[in-house]
Amino acid sequence: MNKKAIIFGVRGLKLSKKEKFFFTKFRPWGVILFSRNIKNINQLKVLIKQIKYIFNDKNYPILIDQEGGKVSRINKILDLSFFSQNFFSNLYKNNKKVFFNFYKIYIEKVCEILRKTGININTVPVLDVLTSKTHKVIGTRSFSRDATIVSMLGKLCINYYHNNKIATVIKHLPGHGGSKEDSHHKTPVVKSNRNALIKKDFKPFTQSKSLFGMTGHVIYNSYDYNNTATHSKKIIKNIIRSKIKFKGILISDDISMKSLKYKLEENAIRALNAGCNLVLHCNGKMNEMSRLVKVIPNIDNFTIKKTSQFYKFLR
Repeated sequence: MNKKAIIFGVRGLKLSKKEKFFFTKFRPWGVILFSRNIKNINQLKVLIKQIKYIFNDKNYPILIDQEGGKVSRINKILDLSFFSQNFFSNLYKNNKKVFFNFYKIYIEKVCEILRKTGININTVPVLDVLTSKTHKVIGTRSFSRDATIVSMLGKLCINYYHNNKIATVIKHLPGHGGSKEDSHHKTPVVKSNRNALIKKDFKPFTQSKSLFGMTGHVIYNSYDYNNTATHSKKIIKNIIRSKIKFKGILISDDISMKSLKYKLEENAIRALNAGCNLVLHCNGKMNEMSRLVKVIPNIDNFTIKKTSQFYKFLR
């Protein structure tokens, strides 16, 4: 698989000539879509068909960040902004029978739209455990303050998506809940001790069956005082791969976020060197994408193997 170890966004409702040329020449591993790329279901189908035509690949990875609640990218097709993960957690606590029926129907409806348009990966579930200090950027995106509930509902979410042939991306490894800062703008530092992190923050991610996972741009002082998880060999090797036992493809969170303090190219290279298999770049800015492809290598053998498993999963 001659693909670059990166996922790019696109700017608009259809591919520009520059984007078509760029993707044909440089072949990123996948493409991620946002609200700016969606007008209606027919337009979205045409856009994704354009992308897959370039790669001559009906299973080409097309990602979306459709969590529900305040992170709902398909609202112009179906408004799901009411249905946050926290909403479903509260429903579970209040009426389990209604919850199981409703949550299954909800995910089936999301998957129906994704499959109909050609999207095959959704970046859910958020497995961050809330605390009294968690920044509102996570907020209702999290299921609960209870790590056991987050674990259970997270596994259920993954199973429902997998049953509908949509792959998932667990996030934000190894846990963003202890953060008081928004990593889009500042570098969060979690000062919890190791025992607290293991018992609470890391727990929901443990032995996940998700095919993909996403790192958080968060510093965990008790493991690595200098580097965010995205840039930390210690955390990726010793925590994400060994303690949590995550076996899938590891994707960085967006490398253009302000939490990462280096130049764009160095943010990308540091993420790959630390152990991320793919880096994510979301804004679709051609000048930044052109800089990145000069330094991003092709995917490694591990990612080739896991990508093949993803393709088999889609059958």
